[in-house]
Amino acid sequence: MKKPLLILTGPTAVGKTGLSIELAKQLNGSIISADSMQVYKHMDIGSAKIKRKEMHGIPHYLIDVLEPWEEFNVACFQQMAKDAAAEIYREGRLPIMVGGTGFYIQAFLKDVDFSDDSGQSPLRKELEKKAELFDRHILHQKLRDVDPVSAEGIHPNNVKRVIRALEYYYETGTPISQHNARQMERESPYCFAYFVLNDERSCLYARIDRRVDQMMEQGLLSEVRRLKEMGCNNRMISMQGLGYKELLAYLDGAYTLEEAVGIIKRDTRHFAKRQITWFKREKEVVWINKPEFGYDEDKILDAILSIWKEKIS
Repeated sequence: MKKPLLILTGPTAVGKTGLSIELAKQLNGSIISADSMQVYKHMDIGSAKIKRKEMHGIPHYLIDVLEPWEEFNVACFQQMAKDAAAEIYREGRLPIMVGGTGFYIQAFLKDVDFSDDSGQSPLRKELEKKAELFDRHILHQKLRDVDPVSAEGIHPNNVKRVIRALEYYYETGTPISQHNARQMERESPYCFAYFVLNDERSCLYARIDRRVDQMMEQGLLSEVRRLKEMGCNNRMISMQGLGYKELLAYLDGAYTLEEAVGIIKRDTRHFAKRQITWFKREKEVVWINKPEFGYDEDKILDAILSIWKEKIS
């Protein structure tokens, strides 16, 4: 029999964290974070990381695991999430995957195979040398020429993923995005329910703006300044997170503080829009639109619990 898995996702700032705690209480669950930033230590405010007291004793995994200069990618996430899920099952609890990084969730849910990525090919070594000698954006432009779908989803600073995508194309003549699409059609090894919490665009954008203001009041600038003093810079994947790259640029004199905060708000709204677009492409998802429940959190919780019980019955 397939093992049970509940997924709760949705755009940033929609309110996943509080709902996930209530679900875990009701279902004897443990939470696996599917967030590309909360995995890092010292990055608490900008990643909207849950505080210990807010966990209410619910076990959380993949939070505060890595240093900001350590590598983290979808393959790392998949393996760490598998290990976490195995531990949760051994304890007789339900894994509840919570976060907004849709690609990570998809890779775990479909058990995408990353095993053919040895990292030792001569072509990769050649591309790595080019990345050292030339502007990394040149490699990203090459990727955009041969595989625009992958280029759209990979940041130019994520040199390893850019190189891997180019390597795959040059070796096979096929874009890695097509390979990934085939992988995503795999049948899931889990008995799962996949919930997308959503809100009206205007309400969501207002929440985003308020949250950015709250992050600044809570000391986000001081957090970024400490990270910079620790040696973190904009070449690190961790520092490409929303709020971090903009305030690093402010500290380097590229923006005024007011400009940086405005850019954080704007780019976070754009990010939320992209997240919603991603989830609309996903199959077998259940949309939980908050206005349809009158923003009543108890009704939202009851609806999810009812669907979940029907799924596993």
